[in-house]
Amino acid sequence: MSALTSDAVVLRTWPVHEADLIVSLFTRDYGKIRGVAKSALKSRKRFGGAMESMTVTRAYFVERPRQELVRLDQLEIIRSPLSAPVDAIRMGVLTLYAELLDEALPEHDPQETVFRLVASVLEQTHAVTSTTQPWMALTYFQLWMTRLMGLLPDITHCTMCGEALHPAEVWFNSHSDGLFCSLHRSGNASTLSIESWQTAVRMLKQPVQTFAVEHWTRRRCQDLRRFTLQSMERHLERKLRSAEALARL
Repeated sequence: MSALTSDAVVLRTWPVHEADLIVSLFTRDYGKIRGVAKSALKSRKRFGGAMESMTVTRAYFVERPRQELVRLDQLEIIRSPLSAPVDAIRMGVLTLYAELLDEALPEHDPQETVFRLVASVLEQTHAVTSTTQPWMALTYFQLWMTRLMGLLPDITHCTMCGEALHPAEVWFNSHSDGLFCSLHRSGNASTLSIESWQTAVRMLKQPVQTFAVEHWTRRRCQDLRRFTLQSMERHLERKLRSAEALARL
């Protein structure tokens, strides 16, 4: 058996037996893993409130030969989503992060870039106040996850012909990756607004903190979020339930 430790983000938990939990974790050093936390519902010393989805922790676990699940011994909270007031929108965004990561990431495949992305958008999501909402962090997360999943060709050029895109004529559709010029858009294509396209270009070049000082409403870059969500759901071959729930809020 190997005793291991790593920074990790809690994605999901499932109850098993009387007090045990199966936990899905995205670790910095070992990628996504699943483990059994014995007596997690009873032991506040070893797990406390660390089982909340999207809690950043220091995880201690043991890999066992020929066992798919690790033995999860302890989680130490580094940052909790409950450290700030929780409203329905923020909880919906955190749930979307967790579902997408759990569905998209392969098992036991370290993804350092994705881990750093998650840490940066969580910081911005937690920084949300009662007068703002986490739409910027969600937009940044979805855009970069689409790129890191290999689903985002160069957004400054038409995916079909390779010609430079004109900001006023940028299109996307639900059946193809990338963006298209007006000549090569399909019949069911949707337009991407000038602001959304320009914001996407900036986001792929600048850190998320750059956009924290800007005013973000739910409507800003809504079409960009729809474009990236469609790309990821097409790749996953399923709808994200958290995205549907967030849209109803």
